[in-house]
Amino acid sequence: MQLLYAYAMPGQSGADLSVGEAAKALGVSADTLRRWDRAGKLRTRRDERNRRRVPQAEIRRLSARRARHRTGARASARNRFAGTVRSVEVDGVMALVELEAGPFLVTAAITRDSVDELGLEAGVAATATVKATSVMIERDSQRSREGVT
Repeated sequence: MQLLYAYAMPGQSGADLSVGEAAKALGVSADTLRRWDRAGKLRTRRDERNRRRVPQAEIRRLSARRARHRTGARASARNRFAGTVRSVEVDGVMALVELEAGPFLVTAAITRDSVDELGLEAGVAATATVKATSVMIERDSQRSREGVT
């Protein structure tokens, strides 16, 4: 007598994944997936042994990410503000360049040599590229949103 066994293979079309397989596919821990399940952020099913199974559709849903914008430049910085130089103040070896980018003003402290090499002066089109290890965001107070200062 010969016994035949059939196993569901991960990745089969429509096959649910174990929590471990799903965690690996999503790049998170199994504990994270269990927390998401308890919080309702992940839809799971239970098999006949009451183990969580994650549908392929959930993996696709959680893996979907919006495409990041393209910078159009060879530099790695993504925070780019195209605008027009509003003013250039040179003092010794340093300079302050103020760039009007839409409704925003960006001020950069750069070297005098950079101002000369780039030909920066009021009215010149330029792009401010911001690459920082720290960015702070301040929330407007309720009073300022209502027009009261």
